Amino acid sequence: MGGESRTITVNRKAYHDYVIGDTYEAGLVLMGSEIKSIRAGRINLKDAYAKVENGEVWLLNSHISPYDAASHYGHEPGRRRKLLLHKKEIDELEALTKQKSLTLVPVRLYIKGGIAKVVLGVGRGKKLYDKREAIARRDQDRELDRVMKARKR
Repeated sequence: MGGESRTITVNRKAYHDYVIGDTYEAGLVLMGSEIKSIRAGRINLKDAYAKVENGEVWLLNSHISPYDAASHYGHEPGRRRKLLLHKKEIDELEALTKQKSLTLVPVRLYIKGGIAKVVLGVGRGKKLYDKREAIARRDQDRELDRVMKARKR
């Protein structure tokens, strides 16, 4: 299908709480009212994660707000959504999550050629001191940038 992709949302909390390694692109099985809400940007991936069950991958804890123009047969905002991946990828993800106790975290959701796609990151949870270290490093970089800009003037 091709076409350009348009990012709908980025899960910044994923990068704060996890060290993200490999990423996988997956399609989403959605209802009509869900894709309309996603196109309007009414999706929240903050606490979402994916899980492999019986050879299928499911997106859990994501929230797609109800579409206002939909009839009373709209969708359930917090329902489980099936992710579409190749069998080989599903097997890899299942092995990673079971053996190495890694988590599948949705990092980004975008629309590519009219189809909603989610990027799943394989993440290892950060410890509290890792988060503090990252914040301190970011503050140092900001301060260094300020000093460098002040010198240029």
